[in-house]
Amino acid sequence: MALTRREMLKLGIAGSAAVALPLQRVVSGAVAQTRIAESSLPAPFTVPFAVPPVITPHRTDATTDYYMLTQKQSTVQILPGINTPVWGYNGIVPGPTIDVQQGRQVLIRQVNKLPDRHPIAGYQPWTSTHLHGSPSLPQFDGYASDITRPGQYKDYRYSNTESARTLWYHDHGVHHTAENAYMGLAAFYRLHDPLEVSLPIPKGNYDIPLMIHDAMFATDGQLIGDDHDHSGIMGDVILVNGRPWPVMQVEQRKYRFRILVGSMSRSYRLKLDSGQMMTVIAGDGGFMPVPQPVSVLRTGMAERYEVIIDFANIPIGQRVVMRNLPRSDSDDNNISYTHTDKVMAFDVVAPSSSSANNEIPAVLDPNNPVMALQPAQAVARRTMKLDRSKGQWTINGTSWADVVASGYKKVMANPKLNDIEIWTIENASGGWFHPLHIHLVDFKILDRNGLPPLPQELGPKDVVYVGENETVRLIMRFGPHLGKYMIHCHNMVHEDHDMMTQFEVGTGGPDPIRAALPKWGSPPAP
Repeated sequence: MALTRREMLKLGIAGSAAVALPLQRVVSGAVAQTRIAESSLPAPFTVPFAVPPVITPHRTDATTDYYMLTQKQSTVQILPGINTPVWGYNGIVPGPTIDVQQGRQVLIRQVNKLPDRHPIAGYQPWTSTHLHGSPSLPQFDGYASDITRPGQYKDYRYSNTESARTLWYHDHGVHHTAENAYMGLAAFYRLHDPLEVSLPIPKGNYDIPLMIHDAMFATDGQLIGDDHDHSGIMGDVILVNGRPWPVMQVEQRKYRFRILVGSMSRSYRLKLDSGQMMTVIAGDGGFMPVPQPVSVLRTGMAERYEVIIDFANIPIGQRVVMRNLPRSDSDDNNISYTHTDKVMAFDVVAPSSSSANNEIPAVLDPNNPVMALQPAQAVARRTMKLDRSKGQWTINGTSWADVVASGYKKVMANPKLNDIEIWTIENASGGWFHPLHIHLVDFKILDRNGLPPLPQELGPKDVVYVGENETVRLIMRFGPHLGKYMIHCHNMVHEDHDMMTQFEVGTGGPDPIRAALPKWGSPPAP
């Protein structure tokens, strides 16, 4: 199934690696020929649920925890009895979770030990690691063109000064983000602080990460997908923490679920079939001022919502199913398959074994500085128009190719350090929804089509879901660093084709392209 050079030339991707547009994973039509039969997929809610392992530091000192992660290929059984080649941090999918404390620095050595070529698409898998949700220095932010090739490594340093939140680290390599992440390069990173410790919310074994994404498999177990003319990759299998439609055993008590949509292009409308409410306590940038109960949780790619689900009144022996409602006017573009309306199940198997940390406080974080921002404080207003032009997805008519062509000097905005601005995000062209991610900052959603934000959006965010023909206004303070940072759609296919640009805070910030070290072998410990 590897693409020939003739096919590569036909797709226009045999040129310079620095600016070449991404390969399609397989040519249109091949999916139908190779897709595994539905009868060979596991029945929903038959595979046990699991959480990714938490990694321990390679070493520590007075101020810093040191980690070493290897990006490498391995073979796993995602579908029972079927071997699938994946690319994972330390060879597992999702990668290992990293738990850190506020104010404690972390240095992560990311070693690219991937094969020299993708097994189907044939490109060289360079990588760039983005810690999504972190106000990182430019040279450690996973700048798309700051690539690490197979046989190289790079050290990333994070100060972890932000508030407690659910972050994730994933690949951001220029023009191959979708392929690399689809192969498995994604994982959780949880930041804790004293406020979180003080709140009587579920913790420990009752604090559960859920990475939800979709995938499609060939008859030989390979991951495949058609990008539908560079619009989006849709799978027919819903995975939670790398397991198809899993079932989790729970007690009769409250659980905190950290929901992350790790899909390339699919959004979700999550609902419990028991009719229960899910209480949102945190968004991308940490805790809400007050909890927000919702019956349906609309969430797009890369958004994170922490929700509490209370199983206390569910009889032992009963099952609660988390469903994904079919597409509607507020759930754009998704392609449905037989079981994409199901996510996972919870089987209530025992009474609560602990009454500690089993509450939903009436107040969570009333003093979050992002949520205190007011329009009168803004010193500038800008508009970002999301559109498609000549087959490329653009922001204000520009793409990452324009940034590269400018020698990485072209910027969409140049706020001063600590400036407060209002950005209006317009998706007037129709055709697709766009979850827009702004690096470095957390923002407050002011309104959506002139109306208040959705209940789950009443907390700090770094990704905003912009539906077809929607206009959303955001307010944010730019800092804490000088330098260049990316703005892009988190439909990773759109990002790769080429819906990404950048802004610069002030002048004189660090160069975001910091070359990876060129040697291989046994890299020295961090």
